[in-house]
Amino acid sequence: MLFYKPLKTIVLIVLLLNGKNSLAQCSEDSVIAFQQNMNIEFLNPEETPLSEKDRKEFTKLNFYPIDLKYCVIAEFRRTPDEVKFLMPTTTDRKVYYVKYGILKFKLDDLDYSLNVYQNIELTKTEKYKNYLFLPFTDLTNGFESYGGGRFIDLEITNTEQMQIDFNKAYNPSCAYNHKYSCPIPPKENHLKLEVKAGVKKFHD
Repeated sequence: MLFYKPLKTIVLIVLLLNGKNSLAQCSEDSVIAFQQNMNIEFLNPEETPLSEKDRKEFTKLNFYPIDLKYCVIAEFRRTPDEVKFLMPTTTDRKVYYVKYGILKFKLDDLDYSLNVYQNIELTKTEKYKNYLFLPFTDLTNGFESYGGGRFIDLEITNTEQMQIDFNKAYNPSCAYNHKYSCPIPPKENHLKLEVKAGVKKFHD
């Protein structure tokens, strides 16, 4: 059983685009680059989560149309005294995470919040020491998007704001291959709205 890990090119894009500036300007170009690199990675037999059969038939992922209203600036509040916990996964395996902070933002003039997490094991590696994990579910799950929710990759910032671009929301590896074990987004990270942005479900 393989455990989910952030897609290699996605994390690289996050770090390159954000750097020290977690409030980089929202743009269609950055989303197009994200989509192109996801497709490249999925075509790469050494990186793809696809099964061999699906990879042979794969051409590109299905994305929602780019909509920059889903790129929001969130108020970030650090929660430094959290205790690590075992986050459930799609299998019996459980992995230690810790809540890193809370992101509060507006969409269509309504207030929402999401918790952002760190994977304890990944923080021990140089590559992922600044990586933040934002899992969420919304009202498109099981219909237009993957039923188990979607993920967004972020980076640690020293500012009181972070950019969340839902156009860069992607499916966990287990959405494509049952050999993976993937974190299940906590109930408190359910958004009571349709997030029509990012990657759609793989099979209709």
